[in-house]
Amino acid sequence: MKAIIPVAGAGTKLRPLTYTQPKPLIPVAGKPIIAYILDQLVEAGVREFVFILGYLGEKIQAYIDEHYGQLVRHYVVQSEREGLGQAIFLCHELLKGEEEVLIQLGDTILDIDMDVFLNSRRNTLAVRKVDDPRNFGVVELNERGLVSALVEKPQFPRSNMAIVGLYLIREWPKLIACLDTNLRTGRKTKGEFHLTDGLMCMLENNSRFEVFEVRNWFDCGRKEILLATNATMLSRQTPGPVPEYSDGNIFIPPVSIGKDCTIQHSIIGPNVSVGDNSHVVNSILKNAIIGNFTSLEDVVLQHSIIGNDAVIRGRFQSFNIGDNTEIDMV
Repeated sequence: MKAIIPVAGAGTKLRPLTYTQPKPLIPVAGKPIIAYILDQLVEAGVREFVFILGYLGEKIQAYIDEHYGQLVRHYVVQSEREGLGQAIFLCHELLKGEEEVLIQLGDTILDIDMDVFLNSRRNTLAVRKVDDPRNFGVVELNERGLVSALVEKPQFPRSNMAIVGLYLIREWPKLIACLDTNLRTGRKTKGEFHLTDGLMCMLENNSRFEVFEVRNWFDCGRKEILLATNATMLSRQTPGPVPEYSDGNIFIPPVSIGKDCTIQHSIIGPNVSVGDNSHVVNSILKNAIIGNFTSLEDVVLQHSIIGNDAVIRGRFQSFNIGDNTEIDMV
């Protein structure tokens, strides 16, 4: 089975980090978000991928080519972002002749038994119950447990079952025909061509969909969720030896320290990820994600995300700092 991974979004809710770093490449517990997605799919046997690129797409392609060169890879560019439905339609020429396709959004980490999901007999949507479904695509079920309706970001939801960004399409030509119809007729929801509307078109044309509830869903689109995901993923890693730094450091697990770091007279943890080639001196870090080639001196940081190549000197409490930033409060 071939998989489509849309990674064209701008990640505006994570700015300033995403001004220079695409959201799928933001690190969580020592590796980028997209690496969790690809590792899970490769383990389930998927070997051929179509990546839909857009904002900072060259960085995503470079990362995939370097770290996943064993995969069969295709790249499609969504030059005008008019919605996920339009993005998926761009893949129809590459996947001509396919009957079944897997689609997974490139910024969402899922707790799911992927082997079981891929063995579903029908078109299948991964879902999760949420407290406020108004910001998601929502499914409604009939008395048989099959999908009866799909609504994108409903103002008055009739269900709290949200689509979490993983779709098993057993009738790929039918989905493409529906997306084509929606694009030609201008069928938009809130100004975009949504994939949800294409799936609803399939339902209207007698397709059947079932749902598969995921155990956990990490939609890494906001700072708070990104930090919570980092803490969760760190806690799941097999505890390794505490880094051997002799310069008066204290490490409080779980932590992840990248390669070739310099750490002196600091307290690191819990729930801290430090990227490669970073420099931390006389600092206290708690519940934080620190990028590559970043320098921190004489700071106290908690509940913070610091990008790559940033320099911070002084004493602060909470930051959301993008790449290539220098702050000096001495």
